[in-house]
Amino acid sequence: MPELPEVETVRRGLAPYLEGHVIERVTIDRHDLRRPIPFDLGQRLTQRRIERLDRRGKLMIWHLDSADAVLIHLGMSGRMAVSSAAPAQKHDHVRLGLDSGDHVVFNDPRRFGFFDLVSAEALVSDPLLSTMGPEPLDDMFTASYMLTALQGRTAPIKNILLDQHVVAGLGNIYVCESLFKAGIAPDRSGNTLSNAEIQRLIPAIQAVLTRAITVGGSTLRDHRKPDGETGYFQIEFSVYDREGQPCPNHPTNPAHKILRTVQSGRSTYYCPGCQT
Repeated sequence: MPELPEVETVRRGLAPYLEGHVIERVTIDRHDLRRPIPFDLGQRLTQRRIERLDRRGKLMIWHLDSADAVLIHLGMSGRMAVSSAAPAQKHDHVRLGLDSGDHVVFNDPRRFGFFDLVSAEALVSDPLLSTMGPEPLDDMFTASYMLTALQGRTAPIKNILLDQHVVAGLGNIYVCESLFKAGIAPDRSGNTLSNAEIQRLIPAIQAVLTRAITVGGSTLRDHRKPDGETGYFQIEFSVYDREGQPCPNHPTNPAHKILRTVQSGRSTYYCPGCQT
């Protein structure tokens, strides 16, 4: 599933093509996504200007010059593409023609994403947005905040960081990488982390996310930037998907080999020698 860096990469890639432009044509090939596409989507989007593109967690928000906003989740396999022509492809669900002559396409083979249109008023109370935790790259995401959030939490720290109510946008890849960078074992109970460990964890998360955004996110299978280019952060993985390989911190020490375990149905990759 695209995580914060992938969605932010897509947002940045789309912004120069969309912001300030008018949607002149809307084609919808199917409505039955994770959230059904509104049947009046075409009518409400046609001749609307896209004022700006935002991101919140793993969601993209297009603010329009009307009382509506487009809310997009890429799901497991969704992507947005921009081209000067719009030949229909399999799994294209929404195609937009802009006043610039460009075409923007929402494609999602597994249909776990959505392309929704909500009123600006309803956006504030949308269940996915209203309960979301702070953005990990914002000033509100501090060691003090995490110390409070972890009080009384006996769940593994990895599971807590994946909880979108605690922090927005983190997923399996970047939690594994961040915990490795911070030297914290993924199965540690959240309430056992010391203040010093939390002080390491916050900048570790921020450094991993910032680097991933810089190189366009991680492309394991589906993620593509709007211009079709892949991300490159997977080349820099320290632990994720590296089971059995040497730890990058201690490449010659057999006690520091990358292991894989399963937590809540998800693969966790870690170095038992570095993460305690």
